[in-house]
Amino acid sequence: MRTALRYAVVASLATLLTGCLVGPNYKNPNVPLPVQFRGTITPADEKSLADTKWEDLFPDPVLRQLVTTALKQNFNLQLAAERVLQSQAQLDSRRANLLPFLNIPAQWTATRGSSIGSLPFIKEGTNLSYAYTQLGLGATWEVDLWGRLRRMNESARAQMLASEENRLAVRMALVAEVMNTYFELLEQDRELSIGEQTRDVAQNGLRLTTLRRDQGVATGLDVHQAEQLLYTATAQIAAAKRNIAQTENALSLLMGEAPGDVARGSELEQVARPADLPPGLPSSLLTRRPDIRSAEQMLISANAEIGVARAQYFPALSLNAFLGGQSRRVSDIFTDPARFAFITPATSLPIFHAGQIRANVRVTEAQQRQALLTYQETIFTGLRDASDALVANAQTREQVNQQQLLVAALTETTRLSRVRYEGGLDSFLQVLDSQRNLFQGQLVLAQLRMVELQSVVGLYRALGGGWQ
Repeated sequence: MRTALRYAVVASLATLLTGCLVGPNYKNPNVPLPVQFRGTITPADEKSLADTKWEDLFPDPVLRQLVTTALKQNFNLQLAAERVLQSQAQLDSRRANLLPFLNIPAQWTATRGSSIGSLPFIKEGTNLSYAYTQLGLGATWEVDLWGRLRRMNESARAQMLASEENRLAVRMALVAEVMNTYFELLEQDRELSIGEQTRDVAQNGLRLTTLRRDQGVATGLDVHQAEQLLYTATAQIAAAKRNIAQTENALSLLMGEAPGDVARGSELEQVARPADLPPGLPSSLLTRRPDIRSAEQMLISANAEIGVARAQYFPALSLNAFLGGQSRRVSDIFTDPARFAFITPATSLPIFHAGQIRANVRVTEAQQRQALLTYQETIFTGLRDASDALVANAQTREQVNQQQLLVAALTETTRLSRVRYEGGLDSFLQVLDSQRNLFQGQLVLAQLRMVELQSVVGLYRALGGGWQ
């Protein structure tokens, strides 16, 4: 009874001592944020484009299916999920250190002592050989007096949460990358269509110019000039086909599939962008962007590691206990006379470590300051991403409008130059220049439409949408 009481007192004292926790407790850094994003025109409110589900961003069922497939099969996303499981296992491993470890130690010992050895009081020739068996339940426990183990657990938990945020960041990036690649594919389809249309026009123009030369109305120079537009268009067709195949291969890899054909839904001009693109409040990035949340978790982890290092200044206490039997004969090991037990508290107080503990503390403090700077930089990078996306979206939209007007003017110029050439008022060079300008203008318009859609995706991602 007295032994049990002593054990209870020791356990209660250890429990009280585990209330100590060295090292700084984490506090949210005060990072000053602007009241609205740079590049916004109207006053900011809480409504944000990031609240939109990615499925509702663009009304294209084929695009939705491509993104869904990528979210199920993408290799990078699966790797990120495995890293989360790895971090969870590391957290479980560190958390286990807070509890006693139980084992079943089994031991058989045989010793043959020297009968003429170092013990002068034992009669020479005495048999000092013996053998015994020991079996029971053993326990070891490091009492967390100063919170070292709890700080280690806090650090591991923060790292696990950071890995989960990284997985969400990979998911968000994947949604954006599939969308951008799909729009790139639609733009290349449009380039192929423009090239084929221009080729048909050039072939017809070459046929008519050749006929006019044969009739003595046009010259050989006109024929060669007509060939220039044809070869420019056919070269563009070849380039577009090459780009389409490579983009389909890239999209297949994003979906975790072997290279192959990729389905299309709407044409580039038919993809409708969201009518309203509210950015929300800058402070919402702290909760919406996984990269910012991941950086904060790494800061929490670095902060906890300071406590782990500082705990090395203080004594460490461990308890070892055993309850079982010890007997020379195995058959008697479970009998009452063979009962065997012990408990061994052990402590270690650092006296001289040549400055190693102090150096380790300085290392963790420097790492914490680095993590704080990384966290602040990540926040301001998010603000820049959002501002860049807002400016890009607004200016690209205006550029598309102006390019549409330019293409309309070039179309009319091409028609009039053809009429004047056929009427003998202008040379074929005027026709060729107008057709080439129209060709290039149409290609630029297709590229700008793609950039406009991608700017919406960029704004959506910069604001922290796409992973919900």
